[in-house]
Amino acid sequence: MNPLVHQIENKVKNDFTMKRTKKLDGDIETMISTGSTLLDLAITGGRIRGGGIPSGILVEIFGPAGSGKTVLLCEIAGGIKRQGGQVMFNDPEARLNKKFAKLFDLDVDKIEYEVPQTVPEVFKPIRKWEPETPKKINGIFADSLAALSTDMEMDDKDQYGMRRAKEFSEELRKTCRIITKKNFLMVASNQIRENIDAGQYGQKWVSPGGQAIGFYSSLRLRLTNGVKIKKKISFSGKEVTRVVGITTQVEIFKSSVWEPYRTAPLTIFFDYGIDDVRQNLQFIKNYTKNTVYALDEMKLDKSIEASIQIIEDANLEGKLRNEVIDLWSDIEKKFRIKRKVKNR
Repeated sequence: MNPLVHQIENKVKNDFTMKRTKKLDGDIETMISTGSTLLDLAITGGRIRGGGIPSGILVEIFGPAGSGKTVLLCEIAGGIKRQGGQVMFNDPEARLNKKFAKLFDLDVDKIEYEVPQTVPEVFKPIRKWEPETPKKINGIFADSLAALSTDMEMDDKDQYGMRRAKEFSEELRKTCRIITKKNFLMVASNQIRENIDAGQYGQKWVSPGGQAIGFYSSLRLRLTNGVKIKKKISFSGKEVTRVVGITTQVEIFKSSVWEPYRTAPLTIFFDYGIDDVRQNLQFIKNYTKNTVYALDEMKLDKSIEASIQIIEDANLEGKLRNEVIDLWSDIEKKFRIKRKVKNR
């Protein structure tokens, strides 16, 4: 073990799943982590220490292909499963790989896994669902909504798919109150399409399925195009390059749970998931006077790879996360409006 590890005290075990933490006003509230500290903070960091996603809402994750939507969705689903809740996973695209899912502690053979074809096939079961763990946060996931059809379309009676938007609207109207009443967390991924009315509405891209999905979503996360991460190795005297992951940005496109339009970076490796340690180390270096990667004023290394190794060898992920939360909170204070409470 690196000798620097012995100089860092108060090791905290890493925990990215369920958090019961204090609100800023002292009450207790439950949040679900996305697997990314910076994204958790961007979602509700000013509402509760550490942030995260509150239950009882619908979340839409949308963006271009290859931007990390499925990984983010699976990180959240795995978190719910680890803390004892049940997961209902809808896979309209029929492409969730069992081995890939197990990276996130999702065993497809042990969860309620379905391959629905139509919009009602996703929403009707939600209204009837009675999980065995009602006191836990139970999650419904759909990857993705864009792949859903309608009975009319399946019977070749709706050539242009006009019925689909109406069915989303109908099903969401009947389901939204159930999600809140039973404290479910529903997370759905969606694709994007070029907006032919961009000149009128100002949005170049929209997510398919009509206006209802965006309307009923309390939280909408928009991912940008992923930038490839390439790794070079030397093998038998030859240089070999592979794409091993991506970096992307997540924008809080809409939020009814805290402030919108904040952003957070994500680094995703294909055989690992979201690399929270990497982004946390980079955040501390970016927003402190440190010229090397550091933790609790202790210099680690100039190399981020070596610094990650130190953190993981000593199980200091939790301590690193707490330092990022404290630093983020200090920065956030600078943006607060210093005025008396408004007379209402």
